[in-house]
Parts: sequence; structure tokens; C-alpha cells
Amino acid sequence: MNPQELKTIMGSGLLSFPVTDFDAEGNFNKKGYVERLEWLAPYGASALFAAGGTGEYFSLTGHEYPQIIQTAVETCRGKVPIIAGAGGPTRFAIECAQAAEKAGAHGILLMPHYLTEAGQDGLAAHVEEVCKSVKFGVVVYNRAQSKFKPETLARLAERNPNLVGFKDGVGDIEAMVSIYQRMGDRFAYLGGLPTAEVYAAAYKALGTPVYSSAVFNFIPKTAMEFYAAVRDDDMKTQHRLLKDFFMPYLDIRNRMQGYAVSIVKAGAKIVGHGAGPVRAPLTDLKPEEVEMLKALIDKLGPQ
Repeated sequence: MNPQELKTIMGSGLLSFPVTDFDAEGNFNKKGYVERLEWLAPYGASALFAAGGTGEYFSLTGHEYPQIIQTAVETCRGKVPIIAGAGGPTRFAIECAQAAEKAGAHGILLMPHYLTEAGQDGLAAHVEEVCKSVKFGVVVYNRAQSKFKPETLARLAERNPNLVGFKDGVGDIEAMVSIYQRMGDRFAYLGGLPTAEVYAAAYKALGTPVYSSAVFNFIPKTAMEFYAAVRDDDMKTQHRLLKDFFMPYLDIRNRMQGYAVSIVKAGAKIVGHGAGPVRAPLTDLKPEEVEMLKALIDKLGPQ
């Protein structure tokens, strides 16, 4: 798949981040991960992000990462494209990007470099080094310490044809308008705030009609229903699901930092597709919080 084909996919439907399966000791569980991908693939996501943020990329080792991407590519070949997560220090991000390309992934989501702040020139150098290390498409993730200005993105786009996508996890409306006005259709745009459904209608109005769904991991039918409602401007369905599920869901998620990932793994376990515990420094939901989540899921009916 060339970068322009990846760009088309990025702008054409719901995307999701499968959680990464770990066993009771916290080691990668390949069998469970294969079963998870086989379960999710038929539901209609336009692409899956392997080893992404919800997939706990930030906790994986350099040895585990290629195994996870290879497993995802082999399992989903001919069913759904795989975009690999990559990030952290520039040289490690390059190693991951090259491993993903070798494994047959269709592109990468370049996540933040983490921890230290960096100026726009440094961020641009980081992205460009990764882009030039591979031939497939790159999507940059605007989040945390990696916040890009329109002029930085314009310069990167001119110098790196394989930089084809922009995912926003910040939620700065003014910045999003500025970026979209500057870049137009040069990029595919993806909403990437945690629990992106809550912001989906607003982002669509900004020129970002698609987003990545974490809840697709455990309520894929409802996730696709909500996406269809956003696509079709069906506000009645959106408001119903926001009131009945997503806003109460946020109340649980916001109880603890890091729960944006933990609550997804809890949901997967509730519906019979457990993926094991989260890795430190994340913490699993408390028993009473799991029960609260289960009540919300039960109200949605079979998935």
C-alpha cells in the first residue's frame, strides 16, 4: 500500500486501536491477540492500529513490538489494513517504523516522543527523520509534548510526501481550524481525543469527519452505530448514545489518570474477550468500577 492509498483509508471510515493481550504475568499473549483481531475484523473498521496508545505501545519492549505487528498483519491480511504505532525517542521510533514496514504494515501512527518539551524545529526534525527512514505512509499524532503548528506541518508536508495524515489528541479548536485552513486536503484528518465519540460531531464540522474508537474493543456494534450516526448527521441517535452510555462511561474513565486504557481492557473482559491486566504504571479498574461499567454495557444489548 502506498502513502496515498493509506491517506484514502484514513479518511473513509471508523478506525480503532485493539488492546494488546497480556497473560497473567503480563507477557504478550499471541493466541489471545489473534483471537481478538479475528473477532473485531468483521465489524467494519476501515483500519486497525496495532500497538497503538490503547494497545499500550508505551509499555512494550523492542523485542515484543515486531512480534505484535507481525501477528496483526498476518491475522488481518485480506480483511482489514494494519497501521502500526511508533513513537518515543527518534531512533527507537525509526526502529519500530522500519520493523512495521518489514512486517507488512500499511503505515504508522507516529505518536509523541514523550517527556521532554521540544521546539518546533526539533519536532520537525524528529518527524522528518522517521518519514525518511521508511517508504510507507506516516500519520503524525498531535498530542502531549508533540504539538505542531500549521507552518511546521506545511514545511514537513513539502519535504516528506509520505506524511499523509494528522491525528489530533489535543482538542484545541483554534489550532485545528488553522491547520485545516493551511493544509486543506493535503492530509487525511483523524479525531484522536480519548473517547473520541464525545467530540465527533464537532470535529466533523471542522473538516475531520473520522475518528478512532477505543470502545470498538468491547462494543463494536454500538461503536459502528455511533459512527454511522455521525456520518449521516443523525443527531437523535448520537444524543441517545451519549446520554445512555458515553457520558456515564466518562464518569468512570475520569476517576483515575490512565483509565482511558484500563477501562477498555475492563470492557473487553466484561464481554468475554479479556486481554489480561494493564502494565504498570497503569492500574486496572477497581471491582466496583467494573460493575458500573458492566451495567452500562448490559443496557446496550448484544454486540
